[in-house]
Amino acid sequence: MTSARPKHPHKADEGPALDRVLTLEIARASERAAVAAARFRGRGDEMAADREAVRAMHDELDGLPVTGTVVIGEGEKGAVESLWIGEKIGTGRGPAVDIAAAPLEGTTICAKNLPDAISIVAIAEAGSLLEVPDVYMDKIAIGPGYPAGLVGLDRSPTENLTRLAEAKGRPIEEITACILDRPRHARLIEEVRATGASIRLIGDGDVTGVIHTTEAEDTGIDIYMGIGGAPEGVLAAAALRCIGGQMEGRLMLDRHDKLERARALGITEPAKIYRLEDMVRGDVLFAATGITDGNFLQGVKFGRDRITTETVVMRSSTGTVRWIRAHHTHLDKFDG
Repeated sequence: MTSARPKHPHKADEGPALDRVLTLEIARASERAAVAAARFRGRGDEMAADREAVRAMHDELDGLPVTGTVVIGEGEKGAVESLWIGEKIGTGRGPAVDIAAAPLEGTTICAKNLPDAISIVAIAEAGSLLEVPDVYMDKIAIGPGYPAGLVGLDRSPTENLTRLAEAKGRPIEEITACILDRPRHARLIEEVRATGASIRLIGDGDVTGVIHTTEAEDTGIDIYMGIGGAPEGVLAAAALRCIGGQMEGRLMLDRHDKLERARALGITEPAKIYRLEDMVRGDVLFAATGITDGNFLQGVKFGRDRITTETVVMRSSTGTVRWIRAHHTHLDKFDG
């Protein structure tokens, strides 16, 4: 069953580079990875869940009719076996595209069977996605409908929360910030709480945390703040490119080796603040499939004769968001 829930008025396609059929093709990639990871839910084996999700997504992406390059993946060449940055993927017969993949976003969440583990893949026109090394990124994000530049990394957490509360017409005590539960965020957490705002601490999955800001009335999350993975930052920006919102990110290049890795990818301004449009340009397709149940997506359900998945697929050029609840009866398609 497929339904469409447009987030903003329909817009005409900006170009033919990304074929509409790829919308469903990338959904299959996130579905297959989600099912592979879901078999390890609650088993405490993060490595096995991640390994099988990567294998499944790689196999599916490699069959896509594209000339693809992995821009955001599992790591840098030599550090991982597949979905490494720069890997060529696809049949080689089709448009040149950038691919961003997170087969298992929330490895610890999946291993503990906690909410909001998802599988993600995004495809954009070649040269559209910011290439970043596997380092940390300081991020801030809010949903759509606010004046440009309302919040930013060059402002204090207190100022950002105050400005957002004023824009929403609500007291700051009714604002909730999503922050990764990490020791490095001790000062941030202290300052946010001092303003009177509340905090939703998450153990993992900051892509989902950013996306939650776009549906604040449903998720209860008004703003995302803090330091997480840089690749995950670009993936989150790909989602916001499709559904709207504001985001800024700044790479944490605090060691010489990190600076060198960034320079190798063409990054010459280490302290630059990247806006949403700097991280993702052009037409973008984004798909995410739930692995565990969450506010965003329902997790994989295993039945006697079928597997059920829930996937969201977005496209930036049309502003369309499709929710796909799929029943898979050819179970052999999901076997190793």
